[in-house]
Amino acid sequence: MPHPDLGTPQNTIAVLQKHKVVFQKKYGQNFLVDRHVLEKIVAGAQITKDDFVLEIGPGIGTLTQYLANAAREVVAVEIDKHFIPILEETLEGYDNVTVINQDVLKFDIEKLINEMNQGKSIIVVANLPYYITTPILMGLFEKKIALKSATVMIQKEVADRIKQGPGSKAYGALSLAIQYYAMPYLVTEVSPNCFIPRPKVSSTILRLERHEIPPVTVTDEKLLFQLIRASFNQRRKTLANGLKNSAELDFTKEEIEEAIERLGKEASVRGEKLTLPEFAKLSDLLSELEKE
Repeated sequence: MPHPDLGTPQNTIAVLQKHKVVFQKKYGQNFLVDRHVLEKIVAGAQITKDDFVLEIGPGIGTLTQYLANAAREVVAVEIDKHFIPILEETLEGYDNVTVINQDVLKFDIEKLINEMNQGKSIIVVANLPYYITTPILMGLFEKKIALKSATVMIQKEVADRIKQGPGSKAYGALSLAIQYYAMPYLVTEVSPNCFIPRPKVSSTILRLERHEIPPVTVTDEKLLFQLIRASFNQRRKTLANGLKNSAELDFTKEEIEEAIERLGKEASVRGEKLTLPEFAKLSDLLSELEKE
């Protein structure tokens, strides 16, 4: 198998110029040009020769080359069709890589796992466009696919949000969702200087290890996440008002107020003050009220 050659600015620029690459802002395209960071991603993802890796957003194949050297098999899903001929060239000789031109949000990952990995757990690695971080992460976890871990490069601000607790400005629906599904581990911080073109923000690489059993038990998982979304959709509103105004929820004002009271909270409490176990309890209280 070839040695990775794309982790340097000069080699990346040569590929981009040769193929006259026009950066697609809508896809958040920034290319990593730091070998140390690339090696840290692979090490941080804890990939072995037994592992099947799904890479989201390979771009020109820089990280893909490193993943291919570490894993048994790599499937790289790229939304931008302009990169497909480039990937054919940069991944020539890497016979354990399959490139698929698709939008990962519409891609059937479960089918891929069943057909190519006998239904066994996979590792996801992704350098995610910042605007799409939440839907992709939530999609991976909510679909209950056989996922060992997801190692993602995301905007530092988003990573901070994932690691935050109640009451902080950054705490939100994503923090709670990740807490419910996975344990986050910091792999490394990445400076804007490590990319072409340079992004305006710093990045963080996190490994999200899936919980075998969620840290809280809840009667209705779907309702739990509806409550979480509703309570953060309008951060300035009280929890009660956020839930009352949600199009996803169908509880009366009285039911909502009663559940918050049974939770032992003031009527004026805001959603950002609740912990994950408190949201789980609120969800169960509302489920009970629905049945009464």
